[in-house]
Amino acid sequence: MGFKKNNFLEKFTNSQVFLPLIGFAGIIVLWWIIALFRSEMMPTPPEALAKNLDFILHPFYRRGPGDLGLGWLLLASLRRVCIGFLLGAIVAIPVGFLIGMNNTAWQILNPVIQVFKPVSPLVWLPIALAIFNSAEPSAIFVIFITSLWSTIINTAEGVKNVPAEYLEVAQVLEMPRWKQLVTVMLPASLPYIFTGLRISLGIAWLVIVAVEMLTGGIGIGFFVWDEWNRLNVSSVFLAVFVIGITGLILDYALAKLQTLVTHRPARG
Repeated sequence: MGFKKNNFLEKFTNSQVFLPLIGFAGIIVLWWIIALFRSEMMPTPPEALAKNLDFILHPFYRRGPGDLGLGWLLLASLRRVCIGFLLGAIVAIPVGFLIGMNNTAWQILNPVIQVFKPVSPLVWLPIALAIFNSAEPSAIFVIFITSLWSTIINTAEGVKNVPAEYLEVAQVLEMPRWKQLVTVMLPASLPYIFTGLRISLGIAWLVIVAVEMLTGGIGIGFFVWDEWNRLNVSSVFLAVFVIGITGLILDYALAKLQTLVTHRPARG
């Protein structure tokens, strides 16, 4: 029994669960220490938990037109991110293939990409509002722009790194160009494409919070800003955890999809 107990403890302490828990525990301890020095503004972890129990236990309540549970706000933000991200992928992957296969297209589009890529996504928000004159399509447009650059660059890099032997075999077999694209280039480029998609999705989820803080409406970002205006810092801490865990789940889901499609383990 003693041997089995020691073996269990050794496996647990070496697992992928125990070590991350140490990191989270360190963050909570740091939060607690800061809260003790700033007690007039910051709640301690137990105080924040007590104040947020209603949000945690009833995430899908509806108590009025503007009084919705955190679950509904999260779904509203996820819907915007998914629409903008999918539209961005639909545009970015073909453009990535184009500039990866065609040197002239690369010379035309690469400078444009390099100029717009460092621009903060929030800079596009006033332009989107001027075009659409509405917060909802403007938020989706910002996510769309955000989702382009990493996916385009990684897709083009994947196409350029297709092994020459694959293309030579395809030419020997006299494959049409479209068949080379579908059966050779696309499968070989998939790891690069998914890497770009995962980066784009992470940035898109980060940006939607800031966009919603500026545009208002229903969403997790507006929830953060509204709770801060009420000086309810406890709910802001809850939102931090919800946003972080949701981003982790999104990346994990895309990594699992990558494994299913490419039959290779996703890195990162």
